[in-house]
Amino acid sequence: MENASQAIKVMIVDDSAVVRGVLRRLLEAETGVAVVAAASNGEMALKALAQQAADVVLLDIEMPIMDGLATLRRIAIDHPAVKVIMVSTLTRRNAEISLEALRLGAADYVTKPEAGIATAAEFGRDLVARIRALAAPRRRAASEVPAAAPAVRPRSRPPLVRALGVGASTGGPPALLKLFRALAGGAGRQPILVTQHMPATFTALLAEQIERAAGRPCAEGKDGESVLPGRIYVAPGGWHMRVENRPISPVIRLDQEAPEHFCRPAVDPMLRSLASVYGEGALAVVLTGMGADGAAGCAAVARAGGRFIAQDQATSAVWGMPAAAAATGLAEAVLPLGDIGPWLRRATEGGA
Repeated sequence: MENASQAIKVMIVDDSAVVRGVLRRLLEAETGVAVVAAASNGEMALKALAQQAADVVLLDIEMPIMDGLATLRRIAIDHPAVKVIMVSTLTRRNAEISLEALRLGAADYVTKPEAGIATAAEFGRDLVARIRALAAPRRRAASEVPAAAPAVRPRSRPPLVRALGVGASTGGPPALLKLFRALAGGAGRQPILVTQHMPATFTALLAEQIERAAGRPCAEGKDGESVLPGRIYVAPGGWHMRVENRPISPVIRLDQEAPEHFCRPAVDPMLRSLASVYGEGALAVVLTGMGADGAAGCAAVARAGGRFIAQDQATSAVWGMPAAAAATGLAEAVLPLGDIGPWLRRATEGGA
């Protein structure tokens, strides 16, 4: 039997007694997870944290006395080791606040489930998976994955990059914005396709933020639109996004086929299509995220003669997706987030 002291300690902060009760029941049904406190506003949460250690805080956005953002700022200062997951209803305003929370240091976010036992059960499984991923100690040694894995094949000159694909999940939004700020103003004008595990309202807002960071047009992809140089296409929440060859130019294709890795959009379908359409001209990047989505797509890119890189363990919020991609042994490099933008600029401008 697992020692109670080894359980992941979770605090629930929500002004709704019903929501607190639902979350408590979902979490207490899980082995290795313990609800150590519950609070109805941020002020109460901070007092509880001063008396009771927690590994993860589930934090509502709209609360009386002290709201979610104000509470998050205090937790980041007073309890920097605590991982915060924002929990909100799916509205544009709450999506905007959740993205701001991620910028301020929240580790992840979830949207509250709609009515229904099946929906609540699915929400519970997803929530627990996120809690475990964020709270688990990083047992895998960084030395298990080489800092720079061998290239797919020896080349005297790297192929010309024709399109770039970027995949991310947990911790992805702030990582993406940092990456695109680093790419802003560069000479590389290849189209860029982005898949971030997010619901629809969030992906539209993320596209707006990426456009501001990158200084180039960015929007959710639309089925049938041409893939043009200099533009960034974000997979809409709830839809896989692929690229398809057409006589004049490749086009975006959206579909609602079965989720992959429990996700839709998923990174693998996007990268497989990039490999098929662009061959050795495809370049892929896998950033921070839970699970293994993107690894198979990266392998497809490599088999087609393209290249891919992955974010390193030290700078990833969760080293799942990039670790799986690196573990294929086909990555051209495994880099800190701050080095990925400059590396991509050199690659897309023909210098790497």
